[in-house]
Amino acid sequence: MKQKTPISTIMTKNVITLNSTDTLEKAERLFKKNKIRHIPVVSGEKIIGMLSYTDLLRISFADAVYDDEEEVETAVYNMFSIEQVMAKNLIYVNSNTTIKEVAEILSKKEFHAIPVVDEGKLVGIVTTTDLINYLLKQF
Repeated sequence: MKQKTPISTIMTKNVITLNSTDTLEKAERLFKKNKIRHIPVVSGEKIIGMLSYTDLLRISFADAVYDDEEEVETAVYNMFSIEQVMAKNLIYVNSNTTIKEVAEILSKKEFHAIPVVDEGKLVGIVTTTDLINYLLKQF
């Protein structure tokens, strides 16, 4: 295993994002359609927060049983905005941060995704799944 491998080698580069003005209904559709669990919230190219599928489940567990359904129950979602639900105090890394450093951050924190930001611009996202897949390829 290479000690200095940058996170850019395993991060997702084509990141699905939301704007703070988008609806939670749209967020849930993106989570389900793309089979993802984390979506950065941006203003232009700047990241301002992170929304996780768990964040949605905290305010409404109604859809948790039906992950494969396309229809979304919006009654609860209409009471909240993305800005109210998203995580705002983010830890992020740059694309030159090593995979080992990212693994250390994720092992000590209670979240499962880190945005990758270069010069103030969101360039990727790395998740615990990305790290596990990387480790599996080493065997």
